[in-house]
Parts: sequence; C-alpha cells; structure tokens
Amino acid sequence: MATGLSAIFMTHRAALLRFLRARGAGDDAEDLLQDMWMKLEAKDLGPVADPLPYLYRMANNLMLDRYRSSTRRERREQDWAGGAGGVMADPSDDVPVDDRLILNQQLDEARSILRALGPRIELVFRRFRIEGVGQKVIAEELGVSLTTVEKDLQKAYRAMIALKQKLDTE
Repeated sequence: MATGLSAIFMTHRAALLRFLRARGAGDDAEDLLQDMWMKLEAKDLGPVADPLPYLYRMANNLMLDRYRSSTRRERREQDWAGGAGGVMADPSDDVPVDDRLILNQQLDEARSILRALGPRIELVFRRFRIEGVGQKVIAEELGVSLTTVEKDLQKAYRAMIALKQKLDTE
C-alpha cells in the first residue's frame, strides 16, 4: 500500500495527467507520470510540508527537463547536419573498419570505468555530459547536494583523464 507522497500521487494521478497535458506534454504525459512515480518510489523524501504543490512542481520540472533535453538534442543534430553540408550521413562511413573497432573498444573501456565508479557517478556523468542536464537539476533528482554532484563529476573526469593518458601512451 502506498504511503506519504506516493499515496497522494495515486489519489491525484488523473489531475496530474491533465495538468501535464494542459502544459503541453501531450503524448509524453503518461511517460512523465511514470518517471515521477519511479522517482517517488526510489527516494525516501520524508514528510513534505505541502505535498500536492510539491507533486505539481515535480511534474512541471520533469516536463521542462524533457523539453530542454529534446531541444538540445535537436540543436546538436541541426548543428551536425549543418557541418555535414546539410546532409545527414552516417558518421562511421568515413572511418575505416579497423579504426572503428578500436574506437568501439575505447568506448567500451570508458563505459566500464564509469560503471566501476558506481551507479550514481555513472548516472551523474551521463546526465551532465551526455544529456546536458544541469548539475542543480541532477542534485534535486537524486536528492543529494550540489557539492556531491560536483565531486561525482570530478571523480568521473579524473577517471576519463587517466584513461585518455593511458590510451595516448599506447
């Protein structure tokens, strides 16, 4: 049985869905609610003074994060297409097969190093460096301080720099 914020979420789920759709989430509204539910279940938030406004703010923030991420992704694709003369080509077409294999091995090695640092550090690095989510937003999502996010990024950067130095000497 759901308790606390989860119970309030379930009671007001339909209203939250209408709220997200009215704010422009469209077909993503259900996905956003699912993400919201997962976050609520993953965190032990304790008592919240005003739970319903908190849930609406959380829903709105998730929608904004998804919009920003989508906008960044579209901008990157447009920039890349513009650099390729407006033609979306497969970037691996110009890379010889043996070089592609080496690059894939290096990428796998980087992934395994990040994975070894722990799931939170791996998630923080991916959200910040790849998805372009701000450090403050990441801290709020994970329920940790901004300093913790910064330290996690520093650990990931040190590991990536060490890998780069290793690969440069090979």
